[in-house]
Amino acid sequence: MLTVGLTGGIGAGKSEVSRLLVECGAVLIDADRIAREIVEPGTPGLAAVVEAFGDEVLAEDGSLDRPKLGSIVFSDPEKLTLLNSLVHPLVGARSRELEEAAPADAVVVHDVPLLTENGLASLYDLVIVVDAPSETQLDRLVRLRGMTEEDARARMAAQATREERRKIADIVIDNDVPLPELRRRVHEVWEDLAERARDRAGLS
Repeated sequence: MLTVGLTGGIGAGKSEVSRLLVECGAVLIDADRIAREIVEPGTPGLAAVVEAFGDEVLAEDGSLDRPKLGSIVFSDPEKLTLLNSLVHPLVGARSRELEEAAPADAVVVHDVPLLTENGLASLYDLVIVVDAPSETQLDRLVRLRGMTEEDARARMAAQATREERRKIADIVIDNDVPLPELRRRVHEVWEDLAERARDRAGLS
């Protein structure tokens, strides 16, 4: 098994790269998806978040109001740290369960948005960083996700810089390119990953 940490700044297009890797055959463990699951209604995770931030972070149906919570934590580093301290241990435990269930020769890709910020690079055999210029990230967040420019800039500022991410990268995938070129690059990376996984499993 080869474990890969996949990260990138918000709006860099990491989700598209993870989708292409799954097309190639990767086993994807999506930290964002798990983070949503562990705060669904009735979970200990949601109870902990409400205890920390109050009932105002709940929607009328009792689910987590993610935009409301985001507006609170992304403008206050201390509150963001508090949220991460509640959520990350639960995400980590579920991620380990999923990894242990993967085949011996699998390429297991952990999609982790805050890999750099939380110093998690050493947990993986290698790290892939999806990179795009800040102006491209901003454009995608405003144009494609409907964020205000102020909100988009606040979320970008709450994350590591491009330079910090690239420092921990074993592989960088430039995602400021047309989709066909991105697909070609991801397939090239996949061939390398699959070969490493076969080597580890003694199948080469």
